[in-house]
This record gives sequence, C-alpha cells and structure tokens, in this order.
Amino acid sequence: MINSSVPHSARIWNYWLGGKDCYEIDRQVGDQIREVNPEIVDIARAQRAFLRRTVTHLATEVGLRQFLDVGTGLPTLDNTHQVAQRIAPDARIVYVDHDPIVLAHATALLGSTPEGATAYVEADLRDPDVILRSAARTLDFERPVALMLLGIAAHLPDGIAYEAVGHLLDALPSGSHLVFCDSTEVYRPEAMRAMVERWNEASDNPRVNRGPDRLNRFFDGLELLEPGLLSVAQWRPEPADAHLPTEVDSFGGVARKP
Repeated sequence: MINSSVPHSARIWNYWLGGKDCYEIDRQVGDQIREVNPEIVDIARAQRAFLRRTVTHLATEVGLRQFLDVGTGLPTLDNTHQVAQRIAPDARIVYVDHDPIVLAHATALLGSTPEGATAYVEADLRDPDVILRSAARTLDFERPVALMLLGIAAHLPDGIAYEAVGHLLDALPSGSHLVFCDSTEVYRPEAMRAMVERWNEASDNPRVNRGPDRLNRFFDGLELLEPGLLSVAQWRPEPADAHLPTEVDSFGGVARKP
C-alpha cells in the first residue's frame, strides 16, 4: 500500500522533473530541499537529458540493442525504452527498481514496439545476482548490454556500491557499456551537503555525495569515452539542452568494457 502521508524519494525526484506522480508531502519536502539547494531541479533535468543523449549515442553510434536500467525511478519523459526504440525498434530494455512506488507505476514502463521488448524487475542494486537472473529472461548476456546507473549508487556506501556495480559489469560481455552518474560537490559544495542532510532527514532512502576521484572508481577497468567524467550537462551537449546550466553537481560518463 502506498502511504501518501510520508515523503518518498522517487516521488520527490518525479516532482523536480515536472511529473505528476507525487503527493502534497512530496512537493513540500521537495520545496524544502530546493530552498537549501536551488540547483537540485537543474540536476534532475540535466540527468534526464544525459540519459537521452547517452542512450541515443549507444543505440545510434555503437549499435547497442540491450539496456539494463537499474534504479530507474518513476516513469517520466524520455524513458530509456522510448529513446532506444525510436532509434532501434528491436531494442530490449529491462528496468530495475526496489521501490514499491515505482512498481505501482511499472505499466507505464512496459510499453514496447512489436519488434522489441521491455520488462520490469523488482530488485535492489545490493542484490546484483537477483538482477542478473531476472534480467536474463529478457536480455541475452552473450551480447553487449548498456548498464544504466543514473543517480542510484549515491544511495549505497562505498564498499557495497563498488562491489555491486563491479559484480554487474563482470557478468556482461566485451563491448558492453556503463552509463553512470551521481551527485558530487564540485561547484556548490555547501549547498550539496545541505541538500543531502535535508534529504536524509526527510527520506527513507538516504544518499551520499562523492567527489570525482571516488566516482572514477566505478569506471575501473573500462575504457572511458570522450569527454570523460564531468558534469552531466557537459557530456556531448546538444542544442535542445542549451537552457540547462553546464555546471551542475552531478558528474557522469560512459565507458566501454574491453
């Protein structure tokens, strides 16, 4: 049962993205967090644009047809399957989230072209074997896969986060790619720290910021594509994103598994 009297991280994020799948308590907490860090809405929207650009690149330039999107959050504009299947109707996408709020809205993520497929897995990044076993019903792990981890590793401490991401990557074949981003404290450290404190006070899904050095560790053993790890708004920007600030405290990149 969904409790509309308790704020929830997925609904708060949906509110910042301009979605409607949220309650008054989520909007109140979202506004409180935005008071201590006005950049958070720009971060949310820059991450969504980063998703669109990276999926477009991987489907168009690399030719990937399989996407494993872990920590997908609530459906909104330009979900992974929509971007990928516009380019490649035969693309196959598996969404993963442990959040019952997301599960309640999963039908919105399950639309697909007749040629392709989408599936939803209820699982936690802490349990990569469950993710892999369930995703294998839709994806062929003998062929390259794009592993999408946008803003999800921030909810895990270092040891668990690095181990879980490494476990998933180990199961993917050569030619697979990691698309990763998370919050950092490069441009507005005080505001970002205050945001995390307020988030952790209000949310049931605590988070942490990481500096670029710690974020780079997620790409160990991979070939980082140009322009490297940097603010997500600076990763191969397009004219459609010219309205977004370029210095947002979410850093990300795309890397290939040799």
